[in-house]
Amino acid sequence: MPHRQPIDVYRPFVSPISSPDGSPPPARPANSPVDGSAASPGDGPPRPRPETEPTEPGEPGGAHPPNPTTLATEPDPTRPDASKPDASTTDPSGPGVAERATRDLAAQFEDEKPGRVLSGPAGLLLTMAALAIGALALWQVFRPLSQGSKYYLIIFLAGVLPLVFVAYPADLRLPARLRARRGRTNRAEATENDSDRRTPALASAGPTVTDWALVVLAVAACLYPVLPIQIGSGGGGYNAFLDRQGLLAPTDLVLGTVLLLLLLEACRRTTGWILPAVCLLFLGYGYYGGLLPQSWPVAHAGLDFSQLVDAFYNSDSGFYGTPLDVAASYIVLFTIYGAVLELSGAGRFFVELSAAAFRRSRTAAGRTAVASGFLLGTVSGSGAATTVSIGAVTWPLLRRAGYPPERAGGMLAAAGVGAILSPPTLGAAAFIIAEYLGVSYLQVLGWATVPTVLYYLGILLAVEIDARRSGVRPVVIDVDSPWRLLARFGYHFASLIAIIVFLAVGVSATRAVVFAIVVAAVLSYLDRTHRLTPGRLVTALVTGVRGVLAVTAVCAAAGIITATTTKTGLGPQAAALLIGGAQAATSDPTLVLVLTALLAAVALSLLGLAVPVTASFVIGWVIVGPALLDLGVTAPAAAMFVFYFAVLSEVSPPTALAAVAAAAVTGGRLVPTMWQTLRYALPAYLTPIAFVITPAGLGLLGIGGVQRIAFAAGVTALSVAVLAVAAGGWLPGVGPAGAPERVLGALAGVTLLWLEPVPVTVGAALAVVAAAGVFIRRGSADRSSSGSPANPVEEQL
Repeated sequence: MPHRQPIDVYRPFVSPISSPDGSPPPARPANSPVDGSAASPGDGPPRPRPETEPTEPGEPGGAHPPNPTTLATEPDPTRPDASKPDASTTDPSGPGVAERATRDLAAQFEDEKPGRVLSGPAGLLLTMAALAIGALALWQVFRPLSQGSKYYLIIFLAGVLPLVFVAYPADLRLPARLRARRGRTNRAEATENDSDRRTPALASAGPTVTDWALVVLAVAACLYPVLPIQIGSGGGGYNAFLDRQGLLAPTDLVLGTVLLLLLLEACRRTTGWILPAVCLLFLGYGYYGGLLPQSWPVAHAGLDFSQLVDAFYNSDSGFYGTPLDVAASYIVLFTIYGAVLELSGAGRFFVELSAAAFRRSRTAAGRTAVASGFLLGTVSGSGAATTVSIGAVTWPLLRRAGYPPERAGGMLAAAGVGAILSPPTLGAAAFIIAEYLGVSYLQVLGWATVPTVLYYLGILLAVEIDARRSGVRPVVIDVDSPWRLLARFGYHFASLIAIIVFLAVGVSATRAVVFAIVVAAVLSYLDRTHRLTPGRLVTALVTGVRGVLAVTAVCAAAGIITATTTKTGLGPQAAALLIGGAQAATSDPTLVLVLTALLAAVALSLLGLAVPVTASFVIGWVIVGPALLDLGVTAPAAAMFVFYFAVLSEVSPPTALAAVAAAAVTGGRLVPTMWQTLRYALPAYLTPIAFVITPAGLGLLGIGGVQRIAFAAGVTALSVAVLAVAAGGWLPGVGPAGAPERVLGALAGVTLLWLEPVPVTVGAALAVVAAAGVFIRRGSADRSSSGSPANPVEEQL
C-alpha cells in the first residue's frame, strides 16, 4: 500500500485553473471540454477528472453510503510535491503561480475587469504612485489636511484616476456580461471569447500613447481646482474655485467636462459599458428633462450644460460627494487591511480551519465550502473573488463527495456572495450607508449581523438537504485538528476582533482599521513563512491601493447620478410613481407598503443586473429609498433593504457574476449553475422584505429590545428552514417531501416573514401540516417497501 501523506488543503486544489508552467489558465473551464471529448495532449495542461468510486456489494444505486473518501492519497504527479517548498510562502517577492491564477480568474468574473500586469518604468510608476496614495490615506486618518475633506478628495482622485488609465487597458471588445449571456446559447463561442480575454497579450502590454495622454489630462483636470495659477478668468487656487460655485468660468467648464468624460472612460475600462451608459442616461435626463411634457411626473424645469457641470465639478453632491468620500476614507484602508491579512496567511488559515472543523462529517465537503465562504468573507468585500478563492480549494472536495458541477457551483456562488454581507468587512455600500445616515460603521455591522447568520443558515440547511437527498459520499479530510490549528494560527482572528473592540470603545472606523493593520503586521512574525517584512508591507500597500482603483472610478461617477437626482428632484418624483403604482392596486396602507416593497425589490434586482453593487446601491437609494421612507419605513430598514437587493444581483440570473465565476471553476453548465445558486440563496431574497413590512422586522437588524430581536430572529430562522425544505424537497431526518408538502412549506415560509402574531401562527400551522405530510409519506413508503430502506434519489438538474 502506498504511503499516505497529508495533503495541503490550500494549494494543490487550485490546479484546475492553473498551469504548471505558469501559462494562462485553459480556455475552457476545468473538467468541461466543449465537445465532450478528451483533450489532446497538445491542448493544454492535464485537468483532474472525477474519480470512479467503488460501489460495494449490496449497494445498488447507492442505497447505503459508500465508505468515506479520504483526501490523503499517494502523491499525485499533476500536483505540487508536498515535500517541496511552496513558492507562495518562500518567495517574498510575490505569490506563487497558483495563487496568481486564482486571483486572475477572480478578476475576470468580478464587477471589475482584469487590469494590466505592469513591469519596467510603467510598473515602477504605478508602485510609487500607489505608495504615495496609500501614505496619504494613512496620513489623513491622523493628521487631516487643514483645507478640509473636499481638498483631500481632489488630491486623492488626482492620484487614483490617472492610475486607472495606466493599470487598465482600453479593451474595446464586447462587455463581459454580454459575453456571459452569449455563453448560455453558444458555450463554445463563449469559452473562446474567455480565452481571448485570458490571453496575456492584452494584460501584459504596457500603456499606449493614448493612455499616457489620458493620464496627463486626468492630472490636469483633477488638480485644476487646487492649483494657485490664474488661467484666464478661472484658476486661482482652491478658495477661488469654490467662490465660483454656480458661476463657472469658461476654463472651469472645459476642465469639468474633461473630467466628466475621463470618469466615464475610467468606468468603462474597469466595469464595462453599462455604468457609463446609465450615467449618460441620467445626464441626458438632466439636460433634456425640461423638454418633457410638464404634466409628466418626472418632468422638471430643465438644466443647461453649465449647470450640470457645476453640480458635478463644484458641489458636494457630484464627483466629490459621499461615494468618493467613502472610497477615499474607508474602502482604501480596508483593501489595504485585506491585502495585509492575505499576505500574512490568514486566508489560508481560514480555509484550513473550515476543512478541519468538519473533516469527518457526512457533509464535510459542503460544510467546508460554506464555512470557508463565511470566514474569507470577514476580510473580503468581494463576492465573485471569494467564490473563486473557495472554489479553487473546495471544488475537488465537492467533486469527490459526488456533487454535480452545477450544484457545487451554486453552493460556492451563494457562499461567496456572503462575503459582501459578512461583518466586519462588508461591501463598499455599507460604508456609504453609514455616511448617508450619519451613523457609526459599528451600527451598520450590528444591523448586518442577524441577516448574515440567517443567510448562511439557509445555505447550510440546503447543504444538509442535498447530502441526504442525493446520496452524497462522506469525505474525510486529512488535516490537523481544528484545536491544533487554532492554537498555532488563531492569532489571525486578533485583528478582526480588534476592529470590533476599537469601534465599540468609540474609535473611528478609519483609525480602527489602521490599528488592525498594525496588529496583523506584528502578529505575522509568529509565522516564519508569512512575516510581513518591509518589502511585503510595501506589496500589501500597493495591492490595497490598486484594489481601490475601480471602486474609486465607480464612486466618483456615481456623483453624476446623485447630483442629477438632487438638481432635478427625481428622487421624490420616482418615489411618488412607485407608491402610485401600488396604490392603483389597493388602498389599504399595509398592502400598499407590501406592494411597494415588492416593486422596489424587482426594480433593484433588475438594476443590479446592469451595474456594480456600489452603483446599484447609490441609484437604488436615491430612487427607491424615498418611497420606502415616505411610507413610514425607518431609515435603517430602508437602507439595508436596498443594500441587500443590490448585493443579491451577484447571484441573480441572467447575469449572476458569482455563478459565472463558480461555473468557470467547476466546469458546470452556466444556466443550471445560476438556478442552483438561486435555490441556495432563496431565503436571502425574502428576508429583507421582513425589514420593512412590519415594525417587528426591525428586530432582524438588532433594533429594539431583546424580546423583539429574539422573536424576529427565531421566527425568521424557522421561515428560512421551512423554505430550505420546500426548495430542496427533503425534510432532514425524515425523508423526501412531495409536491403538496413543498407548496405548503413555501406558503408557510413566506407567511412566517410577516412578523405579526396571527401570520406567524398561521405560518407555523402550515409548517406543521407540511411536516406531518412528509411523515405520512415516509410511513407509506416504508410499508410499500416492506421495511427495506429507500434508495437516495439523485436530483436532476
